[in-house]
Formats: sequence, structure tokens, C-alpha cells
Amino acid sequence: MKLFRLLSTLTISLLILSCSNGEEDYDATGSFEATEIIVASQANGRILELNISEGDQLQKGQIAGVIDSTQLYLQKMSLLSNARGLRAQQPDIKAQTAALHDQINTLKREKARLERLVAANAANQKQLDDVESQLELAESQLSAQTSTLQKSSAHISAQSTALDIQVAQLDDQLEKTKITSPISGTVLNKYAEAGELATIGSPLFKIADTNTMYLRAYVTNDQLAQTKLNDEVKLSVDDGAGGMKSYKGTISWISDKSEFTPKTIQTKNERANLVYALKIAVSNDGFLKIGMYGEVKF
Repeated sequence: MKLFRLLSTLTISLLILSCSNGEEDYDATGSFEATEIIVASQANGRILELNISEGDQLQKGQIAGVIDSTQLYLQKMSLLSNARGLRAQQPDIKAQTAALHDQINTLKREKARLERLVAANAANQKQLDDVESQLELAESQLSAQTSTLQKSSAHISAQSTALDIQVAQLDDQLEKTKITSPISGTVLNKYAEAGELATIGSPLFKIADTNTMYLRAYVTNDQLAQTKLNDEVKLSVDDGAGGMKSYKGTISWISDKSEFTPKTIQTKNERANLVYALKIAVSNDGFLKIGMYGEVKF
């Protein structure tokens, strides 16, 4: 009889405990994720340095490594040398036409002198006509020479500009031999080591912005009607000591399409077949990790 009473008491206690556990204090659950970027090589060559380790904190624009740039540098030096030689061929139009300008000025003075003499019947018209012909010829020669020199100068300038563009392209390629972090964040994975050969597009490391984490959760159609972008919600995560650690988050994204409930996700209404995904942005104090589960209370 005592045993029966004991078993009855245990059964009732278990039923009460079971009922109390069913009253979950959350509206949805999900896992944390972050903005992850795989940094790939932008140049071909041997990796000279890649001084990072998984877990390192990098700042945006920080140099994490270097790829061998010797050949690119030598190409740049060759182009710069060619550009200097080409510019040395640039004609000095003023200097090269100076003699013709002097000749034309002399002929103009002679023409003026003869015009005065002809007017005074001290010289004949033929002398004046000869000087005028010489002047026209000199001016024609000046025009032709100037045109030729200008075309030559324009051609050299165009070639020089083309070399400058090639040098700028090499400068860009040289800059890309520096392996830099595109964002501030934590190195999650390292895919290459110093001494290995890198090709354009080959992955070097993965980095994530863990300062702001995103909880991806799923809500039912009924819950969706109660939520909107920029709503502030409460999140809870297991603190590892049997308690819950609370955070405030903001709904930053809501999917405009429904999907079948993922098997690993719990919703408030377990009978729901279709749910909507949403992301909740949370400022990370260093405790939150990618893949960690969290609960949401709207």
C-alpha cells in the first residue's frame, strides 16, 4: 500500500514537471551567424608572408600578408624607362622653328624697306616681288614644319599616355599583391601558408564580422503579423552555468517568402508547416559565437 502511494506521488510529480516544462518562455529559436567573407588572392605568385592565425582580430584594410611582386616591379621599371626615353624624343617646336621665324622677320623688314624705295622710285618692282615670294615660301615652310612637329608631338604624347596607363595598371596589380582584410573581424579559417603558390581567385582565409551577430529564426504566419522591421526584441542564450544570458536585438531582415519548417528549428506552434525566416541583429559582447542557439521573445 505504501509502495502504491509512493508510485502515485512520483507519477503526479512527473506530470506536473512535464506540464511546467511545456510552457516555453520564447516565441522562436534559431542559431547565430555573422557576415563571413572568404578572402581570395588577387595576384599570381608565391606567398611571401601570411602572418595570421585562426582567431586573430583584423582591422579593415590591415595587411595580412604579401605575394611575391618581383616580376611586376621589373615590368614597371621597364615601362618607366621606355616612357623617359620616349619623352626625350618630344620635339621642341619653338627651338626647331626659330631659324624660320628669324628668316621671316628679316624678309618682312626687307619687304618694308623695298616698299619705301619703290614708292620713292629708288628700287624696281621686281626686287619687291622677289622678296614677297621669298616671304611666302618661308611662311609656307614654317607652317608645314610646325604641322609636322605638332603631329609628331601628339603621337609621342599618345604613346607616353599609353605607357602611363600601363604603369598605372601595374601599380594596381602591385597593390593587389598585398593581402588585406576587407572588413574588421575575426579570422575563422586559414587556407594557405607562406611559401605556397597562389593564383588569382584561390582562397587564403575566411573572416567574419563578429561585432554584430545575427540570429536567424523562423516565425509562423500568426507571429509574422506581430513583427516588423526594426522592432526591438529580447534574446536569451544559455550562459553555460544553468542560466540564461539576455540580449536586446533588432529585427534587420524578414523574408518575403515562406518555406517549410527546417527540421532543426522549433517554433511556438509545432504544427506549423510553413514559416518565415528573419534575422535579428545583436551587438556582441564577445560571448556570442557562430552556431550558438538562442531564443527570441517578441
